[in-house]
Amino acid sequence: MTDLIPVRRALLSVSDKAGLAELAAALVKHGVELVSTGGTAKALREAGHDVLDVSDLTGFPEMMDGRVKTLHPTVHGGILAVRDDAAHVASMEEHGIGAIDLVVVNLYPFLKTMMSGADRDTIIENIDIGGPAMVRSAAKNHAFVGIVTEPEDYAAVIAEMDANHGATTIALRRRLAATAFAHTANYDGTIARWFAIADQGKTFPDTLPLTAKLANELRYGENPHQKAALYIPAVPGPRGIAGAEQVQGKELSYNNINDADAALELVAEFREAEPTCVIVKHANPCGVAVAQDPLHAYQQAFKTDPTSAFGGIIAVNRPLDGATAELISGIFTEVVCAPDADADARAVFAKKKNLRLLLTGELPDPARGGLMLKGITGGWLAQSRDNGRITRADLKVVTERAPSGEELTDALFAWTVAKHVKSNAIVYAKGGSTAGIGAGQMNRRDSARIAAVKAREAAESHGWAQPRTVGSAVASDAFFPFADGLLAAVEAGATCVIQPGGSIRDDEVIAAANEAGLAMVFTGMRHFRH
Repeated sequence: MTDLIPVRRALLSVSDKAGLAELAAALVKHGVELVSTGGTAKALREAGHDVLDVSDLTGFPEMMDGRVKTLHPTVHGGILAVRDDAAHVASMEEHGIGAIDLVVVNLYPFLKTMMSGADRDTIIENIDIGGPAMVRSAAKNHAFVGIVTEPEDYAAVIAEMDANHGATTIALRRRLAATAFAHTANYDGTIARWFAIADQGKTFPDTLPLTAKLANELRYGENPHQKAALYIPAVPGPRGIAGAEQVQGKELSYNNINDADAALELVAEFREAEPTCVIVKHANPCGVAVAQDPLHAYQQAFKTDPTSAFGGIIAVNRPLDGATAELISGIFTEVVCAPDADADARAVFAKKKNLRLLLTGELPDPARGGLMLKGITGGWLAQSRDNGRITRADLKVVTERAPSGEELTDALFAWTVAKHVKSNAIVYAKGGSTAGIGAGQMNRRDSARIAAVKAREAAESHGWAQPRTVGSAVASDAFFPFADGLLAAVEAGATCVIQPGGSIRDDEVIAAANEAGLAMVFTGMRHFRH
């Protein structure tokens, strides 16, 4: 295998013309003959370069609206020929095939066309055939041919040719080949997903292509001995944490990103609501509140569990102001997420060099669809996103006493938060604020008790006469299998319960609620979160 391969002929056919003129000028400087097609040839001639049309090379005109132009032995023989194989060289001489040393191709804009909302025929017409064939041919024969699919790589090709008198190295050609195969895999994966999901309407395709690009490698994973990276899907979705602007602070860790995503997903549930603040620790909310402005929302959310809030992640559904930023800066905070932040808020956070400030723009739609994947040994589990939502009209009163309007408001608020708490989840809420949150326990009774303990500790910390669980509504992400969990909520002072219902012991639980004078509503929907 030869290291340096001089570039004497290059074939260029690109839909993305960015950087094309500069690349062509660099090639011409080294005496490279340019071969091109259609719009690319026109652009090169407009830039003042001599160009040989592919049709002149093949002896066949472009036909069938451009569908057939490069699928020809003169093209693929010039790309695929093994230059140090005597039989290959003899075939080239016999059939008048000239070597092509550099292929510069990026493909028809299928993704852009699909995302534009174009009709089906237009989308189909933007499936490239000849382009991927040339890319794969050149990438396979990278021992002798350079393949460039990304305009971002033009500079590397130019620099290497300048350094090597118009030649490329095997190291660069190997790297470019790897990029090229990833490029075509991504392209075909996007097409396959469109056919299966958008065109055929399948939720779970027979084959699920997973295509994503590396955004950046992270310092480590959940623990220092684990490696980690952030990938962005090839088909754009909501901007979210992965696409947020990091204004300041240390590099985000795996745990930072995971926790910030949990906070953003929860605060997005309130994107149409009054100012809302969410505080998350270890992917579980430890305080949520709705108030007249972000400052008061943060104050109320913080009061739920001041201990857990230390070193937490904060997300708000409104742009941040200086006063709220000052308050948040009062304790150690890992990450703050907001749609935006004014100059005063940015100046305040700038004094906390380790605090990461993420600006997300518009919050994601909590009702959006999509698939969630989880790796398991030997495979993946896939499910649709939990975008289930309920309204007051969906609730069924099952007790002798119906909830008051205020209780119902608190119940729906608690229910929304509980959806984002690890099961078994219990959430007490009162007056638009969480009063106590119990997460991730092996039984529901313990979650109810832990949430009540946190509420009592908060009351002691703030000097309140009684915990905020007194007179609260309590939400359970799944049904109470026994009355003991509900009775723990009664002990904490809750007066209203919201839960899915559906247990074989519903009658027992309803009877316990009636005996305690509680109002209880069933949602008919469960929100397990494992």
